[in-house]
Amino acid sequence: MTQPPTAVSPDLLSSAIPALLAGEGLPEFAAMTPDQVKKHIPALLEDLHTSLGAIEGQLEEALAADQPLAWNTVMDPLHRLGERLRWSWGVVSHLNGVCNTTELREAHASQQAAVVAFGNRAGQSTVIHRSLKRLDQQGGLDVTQQRILAAELRDMELRGVGLEGEQRQAFNAASQELAELSTRFGNQVLDATNAWTLRLNDPAELEGLPESLRGLLAEAARQKGEVEASAEAGPWLLGLDFPRYGPFLQYSRRRDLRERLYRAHVSRASGVGEDGSDNGPLIERILTLRQEQARRLGYANWAEVSLASKMAGSEAEVERLLEDLRQAAYPAAQRELDELRACAQRSGAPEAADLKPWDVSFWAERLRQERFELDSEALRPWFPLPQVLEGLFGLCDRLFGITIVAADGEAPLWHPDVRFFRVNDAADGQPLAAFYLDPYSRPGSKRGGAWMDECLVRQRRADGSPVLPVAYLVCNQSPPVGETPSLMTFAEVETLFHEFGHGLHHMLTTVERPQAAGINNVEWDAVELPSQFMENWCYDRATLLGMARHWQSGEPLPEAEFEKLLAARTFLGGAATLRQVHFALTDLKLHSEWAPESGVSPEGLRRRIAATTTVLEPLPEDAMLCSFSHIFAGGYAAGYYSYKWAEVLSADAFSAFEEVDLGNEEAIRATGRRFRDTVLSQGGSRHPAEVFEAFRGRPPSAEALIRHSGLAPA
Repeated sequence: MTQPPTAVSPDLLSSAIPALLAGEGLPEFAAMTPDQVKKHIPALLEDLHTSLGAIEGQLEEALAADQPLAWNTVMDPLHRLGERLRWSWGVVSHLNGVCNTTELREAHASQQAAVVAFGNRAGQSTVIHRSLKRLDQQGGLDVTQQRILAAELRDMELRGVGLEGEQRQAFNAASQELAELSTRFGNQVLDATNAWTLRLNDPAELEGLPESLRGLLAEAARQKGEVEASAEAGPWLLGLDFPRYGPFLQYSRRRDLRERLYRAHVSRASGVGEDGSDNGPLIERILTLRQEQARRLGYANWAEVSLASKMAGSEAEVERLLEDLRQAAYPAAQRELDELRACAQRSGAPEAADLKPWDVSFWAERLRQERFELDSEALRPWFPLPQVLEGLFGLCDRLFGITIVAADGEAPLWHPDVRFFRVNDAADGQPLAAFYLDPYSRPGSKRGGAWMDECLVRQRRADGSPVLPVAYLVCNQSPPVGETPSLMTFAEVETLFHEFGHGLHHMLTTVERPQAAGINNVEWDAVELPSQFMENWCYDRATLLGMARHWQSGEPLPEAEFEKLLAARTFLGGAATLRQVHFALTDLKLHSEWAPESGVSPEGLRRRIAATTTVLEPLPEDAMLCSFSHIFAGGYAAGYYSYKWAEVLSADAFSAFEEVDLGNEEAIRATGRRFRDTVLSQGGSRHPAEVFEAFRGRPPSAEALIRHSGLAPA
């Protein structure tokens, strides 16, 4: 029987190998202290440099003797070398995101330059590059190997393998600086988010807030030392993390407080906050360095560098998609804003004639209730996290033939909030994968947003034994308060399904070669397909009504409420689409048109784009770029458009289920298995267009996305 992924190697347990250098198995998080990072990462890198030198020496001898090369003598040793660094440094980076402390942050920063330097050395090795070219020229590789090899050759070129002398030195120095700036950018967003709080003492300041938010604000006050704080009597602590920020804007009747909160949020890390952090200079430096790197590599700009490894063929192709969406969304967003003004006017609100950004969420919620009689907050009791997980896992069984079982206590954890689960094949019970789930917001130590990352990648050890994939799934939803479980908003349910789609992509791969297993080697603008596909199931009757039960009474969500959710799905769809177009186009233009000598600041360029991609002009202090972590501290530089690009694929993929009738259980199961056997199974072993056509039987169409977004002509 295959060893389950929860097991830690007996050899590791009995050896003196430091936990941080284990290189395999589930990490012993508690043993990975900042001191261990400072002590053991240098030792690991020294060993990796030595091993890389040995591999280069062997390859040099083979090339000099004109000996044929083989995959297992070139690619496999290089992968094993890289996997040791990915495992160890990946754990450090993961902990830096979910258990951030000053000490860990400093330890991470102290080693980052050396990690980047090793990556540069490996990526710029002319011996390895020549060996890969020889391997390619020899032929005899299967389709997956050819695709892996082509991607590695391309990536080596993008890492500067063709540069020499001063150009290479400048490229490497810029690579290190970019890594440091990226980490600093993210840390300053976290610091700025954590630094701003507003203590509320008067119950009148909570007018309009639902009980769940009052409890959350009181819990935040307790965590800051107000041990007597309560939802009824306060005090209450407002903050900029989304579980507090979003609902407050949505429900608070205190327009003055909404304004204070909004202004603080949009000016985070712009030099005006209490912590003084300012990402403005970092933005200009990052963009400048990326532009210089692109030119060193022979590209006109960083957008060209980014698109070299994407599914989209050119910047013009991306701009066409965004312009098509903008033209459909802009007039819709204008009509929606007029509808919000009319709603405010009917209520006699003085701001009706001059709505401000901090009014939009509030009046959107009022209009939603008026039009659909749908109260977003009132739905929380029907979505306690345990039941949502039960519904999600049941859907995965129904569609993909897998069973998911809790395995708490069988794996080391980094925080008491974290859960651990195993994934088995429903047909024979064989273990397939496992995942961690870290669901709750932890202001102060956990960065915002939601993401999936790799813990273990599907592969085979040198002895042929399998390593099953393990995923990190991280969200930032509302935590439990007292005896009340985490009661989720519908948006938080969608976020969980989204991240689980990424997890399924990682965990259900059948590709044996790790370089193309799961999300590896999948073009960035296609990697969101499974995640956005899963969001659609939140609106499926069987799925939603199967999991939505009141946490106290057990009563199912009333049919009328489900119908309201369906009716409200495209509510303010124009504004939502236009917002994504604004972000995507800003990102693309910053990385293709902006330059230090352009005479306009990055924020100035963004505001020029805002003239046709927003219906409310940004405030003077709106410094959205200073907290745009996706492109300045993440992997989305000149790639934010990927969300919309992949949404075309995901909507079209879901339409395959609509076409066979969502109520036809047999057809749904068959279509789900086909999705598993293509999109989820084949990972990066084939081009995304081929994988999509294998599932859908034709190229993708944008019709389903336009229909799902409510932007189709009447």
